[in-house]
Amino acid sequence: MITTIKNNLISASIKHVGAELFSLNKHHREYIWEGNPAFWGKHSPVLFPIVGTLKNNLFTYNNQSYSLSRHGFARDYSFEVIEKSEESVTFSLKSSEETLKVYPFDFELQISYQLIETALQISYKIINNTNSILPFSIGAHPAFSLPLEFENYTLEFNCQENLDCFTLENDLLSDNNFKINLVDKKLLLSYSIFEQDALIFKQLKSKEITILEKEQPIVKVKFDDFKNLGIWTKVNAPFVCIEPWLGYSDTIHSNNNILEKEGIQFVEAKESKIHQFNIEVV
Repeated sequence: MITTIKNNLISASIKHVGAELFSLNKHHREYIWEGNPAFWGKHSPVLFPIVGTLKNNLFTYNNQSYSLSRHGFARDYSFEVIEKSEESVTFSLKSSEETLKVYPFDFELQISYQLIETALQISYKIINNTNSILPFSIGAHPAFSLPLEFENYTLEFNCQENLDCFTLENDLLSDNNFKINLVDKKLLLSYSIFEQDALIFKQLKSKEITILEKEQPIVKVKFDDFKNLGIWTKVNAPFVCIEPWLGYSDTIHSNNNILEKEGIQFVEAKESKIHQFNIEVV
């Protein structure tokens, strides 16, 4: 099933499976990647309750081991629509007997999409229904369609900074990192910078990234609520992902204890947390 929201400027369509955004359209131009499986068959999956990969695909909690595949399970489940208007929709996924086998926490994940003029505000609400602390990570993975040659695109950060990028070793964060120096706040896109997979940032001064097409802005991603970020594409693929994260893959030194996992977030017992970001079509 699909739900579409719209105003007089833009529209957005979301699949109920994974509550996944798959269309953001303004004046008949599509800004979200089409999901061609020849490159990558997703559009904008939600990463929950982990981001990235666990060491040996396992975590431990209360002296028991649990198996979770890369990026968690939220993207694989059908969400329920719990609120809907012309310009907004809220989806809900609740823990179940099946999820408790791999993630032993009673939770509800609500994902809201709201159009505000030419921007789409995406909110994640993590509700802890247990009597103990709930560990989680959550991340967005929107892929933006780039119809021209890849080298026609630039990422403009809102701060001038030297980017500290962490590399992966067998899908885990290694001890190795490298620097990318922005020029006038800009990163010129080329496939060569993604030959070792995603660019992963534990910290950034910038909280906005604008995609420029032939030096003209087309999309701006604002992510004040998110500490971490990934930028990714596949070599020769006509898209780029700008991924606000709270959390990232295990490090190679991980002891698998989810309560000690680097980058993990927590919701206190019977509490909730909301994190949101915006995609603005410029």
